[in-house]
Amino acid sequence: MALALVALGIVRHVLRSRRFYEGVAVAAIALGSMRGISQESRAGAMARLAAWNKREIERLEHKAERQASAVKGAAERMTGSGPPSGRARADH
Repeated sequence: MALALVALGIVRHVLRSRRFYEGVAVAAIALGSMRGISQESRAGAMARLAAWNKREIERLEHKAERQASAVKGAAERMTGSGPPSGRARADH
C-alpha cells in the first residue's frame, strides 16, 4: 500500500512538472520532423527509381528494335528477298 502511494506521488509530481511537458513537446516535434523527413526521402527514392525504370525500358526497347532490324536484314540477305535491285521486268 505504501509503495502504491509513493508511485502515485511520483506520477503526480511528474504530471505537474513543467520540464516533463517541455520534454514531451520536444519529443513530439522531433518525431514529427523525423516522420516528414522520412516521407520526403522515400518519395525522392521512388521518383529516382521510376526515372531509372523508364530509362531502362527505353534502352531495352531500342536494343530490341536494333536486334529485330539486324535479324530482318540477315534474313533478307539469306533469301535474296530484299528490295528490288533496279532490273526491269520484261512483262509489258
